Amino acid sequence: MAIDTATSSPLSPPATEKDAKALQFIEETTRNTDSVQERVLSEILRRNAETEYLKRFGLGGATDRDSFKSKVPVVTYEDLLPEIQRIANGDRSPILSSHPISEFLTSSGTSAGERKLMPTIHEELDRRTLLYSLLQPVMNLYVPDLDKGKGLYFLFIKAETKTPGGLVARPVLTSYYKSEHFKTRPFDPYNVLTSPNEAILCADSFQSMYTQMVCGLIMRQQVLRVGAVFASGLLRAIRFLQLNWQQLSLDIRNGTLNPKITDPSLRETMSGILKSDPKLADFITKECCEENWAGIITRVWPNTKYLDVIVTGAMAQYIPLLEYYSNGLPMACTMYASSECYFGLNLKPMCKPSEVSYTIMPNMAYFEFIPHDPSAPSLIKHSPPPLVDLADLEVGKKYELVITTYAGLCRYRVGDILEVTGFHNAAPQFRFVRRKNVLLSIDSDKTDEAELQKAIDNASVLLREFNTTVVEYTSYADTKTIPGHYVIYWELLVKDPANNSPSHEVLDKCCLAMEESLNSVYRQGRVADNSIGPLEIRVVKNGTFEELMDYAISRGASINQYKAPRCVNFSPIMELLDSRVFSVHFSPSAPQWTPERRH
Repeated sequence: MAIDTATSSPLSPPATEKDAKALQFIEETTRNTDSVQERVLSEILRRNAETEYLKRFGLGGATDRDSFKSKVPVVTYEDLLPEIQRIANGDRSPILSSHPISEFLTSSGTSAGERKLMPTIHEELDRRTLLYSLLQPVMNLYVPDLDKGKGLYFLFIKAETKTPGGLVARPVLTSYYKSEHFKTRPFDPYNVLTSPNEAILCADSFQSMYTQMVCGLIMRQQVLRVGAVFASGLLRAIRFLQLNWQQLSLDIRNGTLNPKITDPSLRETMSGILKSDPKLADFITKECCEENWAGIITRVWPNTKYLDVIVTGAMAQYIPLLEYYSNGLPMACTMYASSECYFGLNLKPMCKPSEVSYTIMPNMAYFEFIPHDPSAPSLIKHSPPPLVDLADLEVGKKYELVITTYAGLCRYRVGDILEVTGFHNAAPQFRFVRRKNVLLSIDSDKTDEAELQKAIDNASVLLREFNTTVVEYTSYADTKTIPGHYVIYWELLVKDPANNSPSHEVLDKCCLAMEESLNSVYRQGRVADNSIGPLEIRVVKNGTFEELMDYAISRGASINQYKAPRCVNFSPIMELLDSRVFSVHFSPSAPQWTPERRH
């Protein structure tokens, strides 16, 4: 049942009474965006009035916006690092929050190259659970009868660490999956998973993935949606099936579990699920022994209605491969969240990936926005431009997100750049543009993630006639050459290598196509200033980026939150990549540039 959330019209009729309450909550909260935001800020300031951090700025108990905005500075993680380190080292005084810090949530191991520690409080789990509870009622408006089957979701935890002061530090999804909110969640016929809790909660990623895949295969006819957190996670699951289908088939044929599965609770749980099924084993063997894996998701799980994965931002590059494996199934991006805060949800989850907009729920935190103007000078820490409130944003404009949370982050710059695409009632809807980070720079040029992705997309067009796609990529600015130049690592999927693979000349042209797509400052550096050398593509062997992920996980990255880095400069990673290169390509000529062509 289609709904138009670009207008202020209410959401469509709900599937159940429980859904009706959830949709009513969305309507009421988004209609009263500004008053909800005012209340949220007042609550945060009132409860944290006696914290060391807020007392530092002389609010004197004031809870109004004007006092807050005039006295409390906009900050980055680095600004808060001394306070965070004190909490991590065991200081239990009310530094940032009047409520005890219950744990730290670690940011993605590959975001900006370091794992940040985000303080949180126990009640934040309630807030996250509330947002999760809104997702299914919205999805039920679009996809009927999801209560008639199950969801095959590949979900994982990471072994947690402890700070010197004894606080747990772990990724936000690990925190949620290990909480009672998840483990003892009430039965919901619309949200039944094929994976038992024991499989999701197994810290060994192989044992977890293996048993989740076994369950998904056994229940293949009941599966109505297939998902993971990120698109890359779902592709990793498909790759796992490619590598392990013979053992999986053997287990299902014999009704016995792979001896590599050693977790006692997992073996006990699986003993009640895994039974001998030679017919299913034959089917798996027949489907997986073929070289052609096109449509494998719909072949193995024929009743799948959609994929539930994040394919916005850097994940957009995985769309062609997911389409290949799923016969073009819709891809639902349902929510927008981070370690710092859960923000909102997509009220049109079945829209095209390029049209995804998230509606920020104004009850989650207090939100402010820095107008994003790349040509403006850098933000000065203690004299920022006026920040814009959630209800006052303008369609078509881009903003950097700033949050104030119940857990004690005040006017914290998340680093996400968002573009306002419309409103649902009084709540703005956003397209995620990118993280506020420059990826590549040789001279005065600055290439960000969105520009690099666009250049990859444009160069990939040249590969289509050879039935070839870019599976994964990363980059670095090679300044050892004079002049320096961009190096792009590509892993390719050549679907018919024997008869139709791209030639060396075609891949050289891909280098030039990328350069033609980059900004005018880059092209000026190449053509007029000679400050940048020809762009280089290094094609790496298949499986290289999986090795890169394994390496990152071995160093503490979360399997749920892992995203292939779009830029690398860490020597062991670059050595791994360079050891897997089997062909090297350069732009055959300079890109087009004239003083008039500035865009």
